Amino acid sequence: MLSRSSISLLLALICFFFLSASALAVGDDWRPIDPADLALKTPVVEKDADAEALFWEVRVADEIQTGSARKVLNHYIRIKIFTERGRESQSRIDIPYLGGVSIKDIAARTIKPDGSIVEIKKEDVLERTIVKTGGLKLKAKSFAMPGVEPGAIIEYRWKEVWDDISVYDRFELQRNIPVQVVRYFIKPAHFDTFKTVGMNAKTFHCDTTPFVKGKDGFYMTSMSNVPAFHEEARMPPEDEVKAWMLTWYTDEGNMPPEKYWPKFGREKYEEYKANLKVSDDVRSAAAAAVGDATTPEQKLARLYEFCQTKIKNLYSDTAGLTADERAKLKENKTPSDTLKHSLGTGWDIDLLFTALANAAGFDARFVRIADRGRVFFNPNFANTYFLRSYDVAVKVGDDWRFLDPGTPYIPFGMLRWQEEGQKALILDPKEPIWVQTRMSSPETTKQKRTAKVVLSEDGTLEGDIRIEYTGHFAVEKKRANDQDSQDQREANLRDEIKSQMSTAEVSSIRIENVTDPVKPVVSTYHIRVPGYAQRTGKRLFLQPAFFQHGIAPLFGASERRYPIYFHYPWLEQDEVRIDLPAGYALDNADAPPAFTAGAISQYEPKILVTADGKELIYQRSFFFGGGGTVLFPVSSYGQLKGLFDELNKRDNHTITLKQGAAVSSK
Repeated sequence: MLSRSSISLLLALICFFFLSASALAVGDDWRPIDPADLALKTPVVEKDADAEALFWEVRVADEIQTGSARKVLNHYIRIKIFTERGRESQSRIDIPYLGGVSIKDIAARTIKPDGSIVEIKKEDVLERTIVKTGGLKLKAKSFAMPGVEPGAIIEYRWKEVWDDISVYDRFELQRNIPVQVVRYFIKPAHFDTFKTVGMNAKTFHCDTTPFVKGKDGFYMTSMSNVPAFHEEARMPPEDEVKAWMLTWYTDEGNMPPEKYWPKFGREKYEEYKANLKVSDDVRSAAAAAVGDATTPEQKLARLYEFCQTKIKNLYSDTAGLTADERAKLKENKTPSDTLKHSLGTGWDIDLLFTALANAAGFDARFVRIADRGRVFFNPNFANTYFLRSYDVAVKVGDDWRFLDPGTPYIPFGMLRWQEEGQKALILDPKEPIWVQTRMSSPETTKQKRTAKVVLSEDGTLEGDIRIEYTGHFAVEKKRANDQDSQDQREANLRDEIKSQMSTAEVSSIRIENVTDPVKPVVSTYHIRVPGYAQRTGKRLFLQPAFFQHGIAPLFGASERRYPIYFHYPWLEQDEVRIDLPAGYALDNADAPPAFTAGAISQYEPKILVTADGKELIYQRSFFFGGGGTVLFPVSSYGQLKGLFDELNKRDNHTITLKQGAAVSSK
């Protein structure tokens, strides 16, 4: 079986075996407009759609030009506008792209209801940065469609050029508007010298027509009446719910999963075995790192800490290396090299940890694992496309412990959230096995928040705040902020607070441990919030849940299309101590009632008042995702929305302070 790297090499060498081949271009001329489409008054696919694509075609070809391989995609889409909202949503077009991709030959025009045509000019196309859901930044070619109005048709085409031909390619089949018909014309490379290599294809979450061979080596597949894709908060990854197609080059037949995965696991074990030889310097380093530790847990923790603190990840944002500096570094060929250089890739660091663990007497293996941030892995699909990540498994007693020291900021005993609760293939020379990784408990990912504040009789709240993040919360905070300057981190925090409480005045910000591989992230600041409590006559109405003030319910929509997906379980622990204004006391100190959702979630608020009646103490504990339950079907949306609506309602519970009232205490 050819490896993925071998097939990639073959693709790169294709230019030595074939003459240049050109894909069928979309053409310099626009296709005729059907009068029936121009006269169309209502959408075909979804009755309430504001705009609908009449067709969307993509021609894909692997080409050879000037001695190098590339993939060229020619897109052509025609859209009918039905409503004013459709005009607004389709008037600006963004064509996003990543590095290694270029966008060329953009043409666009609007056909008005009376048949008149307005085309864009080349100078109307601009380049800008767009931010997708989750903070992903992409470059985009952007342009405004001219003269768009309800009843009009817009159409545009462009060429997308990838710098190389890859083993795997992912193609979209669904857009944010309905599509009457989508067609893909794909021209795979043909390897006369390597006759066993061919292209396969698989679609996900949809059914397309069988591929039909057409002219000039293209194969066509299509899908009709494709509904719009709508992003929802807390939904599974797009590849788990969106219609798309995977194509790949392979020299393998259709081997069943029960044979494919053991074969793959044995081959990968042999491939990695040479990189895991334990040398004398690795043995010495393992003994020094373990020191006086006696239990397996202590020994592994010390080896893990050594790899995270003493070996720098050269691709970490905190490594301080430029791309040129990285390119000049010598490749680590063995764990000994990584140890000697105190520097390596995540792969190098995981290899070193595996060698150190073996030197310390453990049975440590490399594992291949899926990423549930991309898709929910199903081993019945006998292909390694979804099994690209790797971690380390260490046998402790009868159990396997999964660790990832090569990824910055991941605490000992945890994995990236994308790899927790996933099937991992433990490599073995004889019998590779599937083992489920552990999902971290809510207690390991915690926000611990404290506030010591003073309430003035005019309703102003002022004091000092401390927030500590651990587990996945800390990892996300570190990754989001480790490249920023201290000033930028402070500005980000100030903006975050003001987005929640617009009148807040924030000062004395301090953010600690953002680049520390082990310690929790800690933020402290001084805050003043005018009008926090509402005054009416001699009464003040106070929301004691300070950290939830101004937060809307988690779910706003009444209906749901896709399952509900939380990335990981978590715990929130709050304590708010409020000095009450002189001359005011509580009418009562009733807390909102607690609730529980079995092992999945629990909410416990408490309100206390000191014996002298001068200080109110509010305590709140809330966890979600107990038992690793983070995925819920659409049918559970009503119950789930009800839970978080009730949480929001109880967090907004107010108590009354009355001027000159008798003191009540608990």
